[in-house]
Amino acid sequence: MAGPLSGLKVLDFTRLLPGPFGTMILADLGAEVVRVESAGAPDLLTFMPPTDGEVSVVHRQMNRSKKSLIVDLKKEEGRNVIRRMVRSFDVVAEQFRPGVMERLGVGYEDLRVENPWLIYCSITGYGQDGPYRDRAGHDINYLSLSGIMSYTGKKESGPVLPGIQVADQCAGGMNAVIALLAAVYQRERTGEGQRIDISMTDGAVHLGALRAAASLYSGQETDREDFMLNGGGYYDFYETGDGKYLSIGGLEPQFFKTMCEVIGREDLVGLQGGPGEKTGYLKAELQKEFKKRTRAEWEELFSKTDACVEPVLTVSEMANHPQTKARQMVVDVPSSQGSLPQVGSPYKFSKASCEYCFAGVKPGEHTREVLRQAGFDEEEINGLFDAEVIR
Repeated sequence: MAGPLSGLKVLDFTRLLPGPFGTMILADLGAEVVRVESAGAPDLLTFMPPTDGEVSVVHRQMNRSKKSLIVDLKKEEGRNVIRRMVRSFDVVAEQFRPGVMERLGVGYEDLRVENPWLIYCSITGYGQDGPYRDRAGHDINYLSLSGIMSYTGKKESGPVLPGIQVADQCAGGMNAVIALLAAVYQRERTGEGQRIDISMTDGAVHLGALRAAASLYSGQETDREDFMLNGGGYYDFYETGDGKYLSIGGLEPQFFKTMCEVIGREDLVGLQGGPGEKTGYLKAELQKEFKKRTRAEWEELFSKTDACVEPVLTVSEMANHPQTKARQMVVDVPSSQGSLPQVGSPYKFSKASCEYCFAGVKPGEHTREVLRQAGFDEEEINGLFDAEVIR
């Protein structure tokens, strides 16, 4: 079955992680994504280790199923190539600082002249306006400004870096996908394209809505280990006897009671309140008990119960877990090197399927093919190659 976005055409100028993660989602869902690579400043993701002998395997993951061409946008002929191509595309996605695409002559106002129905999505750290619009930033900065890091981590040691780039991927890439699909739906009803402004800082603020709502109403700041879900209660990680970890998530009384029964500490039932002196005692007692067995031993004991207790897995353990396999969340994707194991799509449909056409390719691999599909003849393409407009 074809993907649900089959027929949607996306011209992708994004780089690094936020935009490529979002356009990978679109490609998995069946959209035709054409990645426009810079002639003079290659994407650093292309070289991020490890490589498979040609390019980074991370690049191959994030640019799965995307065609690639190299165009020199500093040359007028290169800008003309984009203006001509965009006539047959639905969406443009870009991730430069505000004003860069306009200075290159391929901003929204430039391209909507060629295609009035175009949806043009800009992903930036701080948005197209505001005092920070031209400021440099990365994931850690956006999360810090959002307020989230003020209550993430431990009181004793301060904020802790997440293991993934939350602002890049969720506040940037995934929000771009949501907004793009909303704009496509609106265009179906109105016939009008539009520009979308995605700020990763805005998105991070939005992700903090649960605690922000409480703080904004009460006027009281949320601190680290200050409520049940950020370490202020027993909902936390506990080390096992072999130096591995379990996650304890049984917020509901029935789950907590079952957990206490499994570890042989029914006397702890009734202590599962919020932050306070008894919580400190409870967590210390739980930690003492979980250190008495290995993680595998606890997994076996809890496998027969419903207690919201699960192991903290490594990536290789995750890939071999029966739930991961049943949900096909690690897939083999065709590559120039044979095939590559990659993280699959989380979206499951009854009348459509996600597509993994090929792993990300070397920059410029589809230049001729893409231009032919855009209506350029061989003489034009050869002339552009000779002039080093395309590569």
